[in-house]
Amino acid sequence: MNAFEKPLTRRGALTLIAVTAGGGMLMSRSAFAQLAGGDAGSLISGADVCVLVPEVTEGPYYFDPALVRSDITEGRPGLATALRMQVVDASCRPIEGARVDVWHCDATGVYSGYDAGEGETFMRGTQFADANGVVEFATVYPGWYTGRTVHIHFKVFLDATNVLTGQIFFPEEVSDFVYASYEPYTARPGRDMTNAADGIAQQAGEASVALVENIDGALLAALVVGVDPGAVSQPQGFGAMYPPPRR
Repeated sequence: MNAFEKPLTRRGALTLIAVTAGGGMLMSRSAFAQLAGGDAGSLISGADVCVLVPEVTEGPYYFDPALVRSDITEGRPGLATALRMQVVDASCRPIEGARVDVWHCDATGVYSGYDAGEGETFMRGTQFADANGVVEFATVYPGWYTGRTVHIHFKVFLDATNVLTGQIFFPEEVSDFVYASYEPYTARPGRDMTNAADGIAQQAGEASVALVENIDGALLAALVVGVDPGAVSQPQGFGAMYPPPRR
């Protein structure tokens, strides 16, 4: 059994969602499946409080390739990972129709459209939340690059002025195991940054750390993204213009 196949502690549960004060029990695989939408189609069954995910920097690598798709790999190598996100408000009500953009580096630490040259679009895509607020992307576990811990970028668009820009982080034991066990990650030893040392990860906090499970040799990473429907975003960091929602 790998470290991330074990039942989760209270800390692990809180990285997915904030439960009530008495909810700090270990979580079984079946409970994870329910929380991750594998059974009832709802990530938040049995919970009554959700975390508003902190907004963090967009970073320099965002662009909108206008690709509404669930599989964002474009055949790039790496450990298959299903990224499942649920968009909710502070009362855990799912937000149907929210646009979710994700982007991240590939298993070798390369971003499409930048390091890999213009015209590349791997590890980028858009989905619109279903009636349960859920989107899912088929990707690979992200690699690392100098100066940053392991992460996936995302934007949640409720409309043209309400946009949450965030990053998803991963438990260190998951990254350590993946990078030591699977190609092409094993060809790049020497990861130089952890969550604890990464300023953006610290700003985002535990609400931005995914709950991860190894299921039949692939990973399922799940995160509830709490947003404030009444918030108005301000252009920040790299990329001052936010594209409007589009179907």
